[in-house]
Amino acid sequence: MSRVYNFSAGPAMLPEEVLKRASDEMLDFGGTGESVMEMSHRSKEYQAIVDACEASLREIMNIPENYKVLFLQGGASSQFAMIPLNLLNGSGKADFVITGQWANKAYSEAKRYGDCKVIASSKDKTFSYIPELNKADFTADADYFHICLNNTIYGTKFSLLPETGNVHLIADVSSCILSEPIDVTKFGLLYAGAQKNMGPAGLTVVIIREDLIGKARDITPTMFNYQIHVENGSMYNTPPTYGIYILGLVLDWIKGKGGLSAMKEHNERKAAVIYDFLDSSKMFKATVSGADRSLMNIPFVTGNDDLDAKFVKEAKAKGFINIKGHRSVGGMRASIYNAMPIEGCEALVAFMKDFEANN
Repeated sequence: MSRVYNFSAGPAMLPEEVLKRASDEMLDFGGTGESVMEMSHRSKEYQAIVDACEASLREIMNIPENYKVLFLQGGASSQFAMIPLNLLNGSGKADFVITGQWANKAYSEAKRYGDCKVIASSKDKTFSYIPELNKADFTADADYFHICLNNTIYGTKFSLLPETGNVHLIADVSSCILSEPIDVTKFGLLYAGAQKNMGPAGLTVVIIREDLIGKARDITPTMFNYQIHVENGSMYNTPPTYGIYILGLVLDWIKGKGGLSAMKEHNERKAAVIYDFLDSSKMFKATVSGADRSLMNIPFVTGNDDLDAKFVKEAKAKGFINIKGHRSVGGMRASIYNAMPIEGCEALVAFMKDFEANN
């Protein structure tokens, strides 16, 4: 069976080169006679894999030395609690911009631990835009300011970062990390589930500035204390060993493609293929417009539920899978992470043109 074009929002498609390399190394990694899946996380062979992965991530993202990189588990959702337990311990206040389901979950969890304020929300229009922010509304003595940089479900993205001054900016970058350059120095903490642009589900990456470590409240579970993981090099318990290995392969692939600037250019070209068609179509319509459009996740609708369902069914039969939109938006969604080739976007648009002509 030939490979399909997988437009899943996550777990998402991986580069074929990465899958083939992993396949070649499955039974015998580097002459060890064993698979990485079988390898002790305490072995020098596995330590070399972790060290190389971190070094590659630091190089590609230009992560400064005063930031720690952690390879954790529990998904981005665990970070919704881990962040306030570790950081909401000064004034006990935090600001949030609610731009979708995940931003709202981060806020809902954090307010269990402190005084959390919604600065702005786009819920009034089904999160189809990034709301304007008024700096006068920001909490001057907040422990942190939280955003979801790219909104997987709703297809929006912050084109400009909030200017938070001395307040630590924190971002969920699960669905946009490695898709384009990020100035890490603008943030106190970045976190991401790996299952979109970095590798398989099960790995969570946290990039945290050193001065934010060691502030966990006394009730913080050991596994939720950043300091524990920093002191143990992400090896306090058995880490998601295979996920880290695959991330290392993905990073090698990105380096081979020219790094994050090249990824951004590639992703802009891919997104333009789909957005340009949607903007000219008489049947299909993008749910987000203007500068708020995501490069990674493109929701679109026909305006007719039956027609949407027919499109999803026929698309699957043609090899375009996981294109059904999230239930809160409806319609369709094309998630076009780094591994999606431009040919996939062009083939999808060709199918959409045929579908429009026939319906």
